[in-house]
Amino acid sequence: MASRRPGLSAHAFFNSPSVKPVALLVVLIALWDVSVRLFKIPPYLIPAPWDVFMAFRTEGGMLLQEAIPTTIATVSGFALSALIGIPLAMMIAGSRTVEGYLYPLLVFSQSIPKVAIAPLFVVWFGFGMVPKVISAFLLGVFPVIVAGVQGFKSVEGDMRDLARAMKASKLQTFAMVSLPHAMPAIFAGLKVSVTLAVVGAVVGEFVGANSGLGFVLQRSIGNFELPTMFAALILLALIGVVLFWVVDVIERLCVPWHASQRQDVFATA
Repeated sequence: MASRRPGLSAHAFFNSPSVKPVALLVVLIALWDVSVRLFKIPPYLIPAPWDVFMAFRTEGGMLLQEAIPTTIATVSGFALSALIGIPLAMMIAGSRTVEGYLYPLLVFSQSIPKVAIAPLFVVWFGFGMVPKVISAFLLGVFPVIVAGVQGFKSVEGDMRDLARAMKASKLQTFAMVSLPHAMPAIFAGLKVSVTLAVVGAVVGEFVGANSGLGFVLQRSIGNFELPTMFAALILLALIGVVLFWVVDVIERLCVPWHASQRQDVFATA
């Protein structure tokens, strides 16, 4: 009796985490193409997928070049969000006085539309990278602070009492109890932050930039070059997906012990 060669079955292949989103993307593109043809939507409203593909083919080099400053602004704003947001979350969670003064102001600041104040950054800092980084930072820092505060506040008092009973210093208690317990919540905030940082960078490019994918979007809309605009939007989405994936990989390396990283806690479909 011949032995079956080891390998992935068809069921396992189509249920793998990497195949499912690709399959869904193919279905969505097919529905997009069918809808454009069926309802005879003019190309100046919604271009066909093939037109977007041709825009990638003819202007792919330009789009990739313009994606570089957008990515730099996004990563820089996100890094600032993490470097400033996490310490602020620690201060707010550790002091009722700081929370009473600072937290309401942070919530108030998020009610101000960033598109409305982004032109001020151009006036203050001129055209270039700085306004885009600040815009990305302002959109990305609030989720980090909120998630960090929630994580640090959710540490059980018994764990801190145990650390004090074992004669642990404040730094040791923070490193061994508070920070590990808050890390899952912090990474949840970072995942939201990195996607909002992409939006913030594009907002900064809308109001004052002569480069970047936001500038390409603005120029394409003005010239009714919708295939190029859709191609830039897809590239922006890919930047967000890649950065989200990077944060997710770092989370898996930093908190492999957490329940969210263990596959055995999820029911198989």
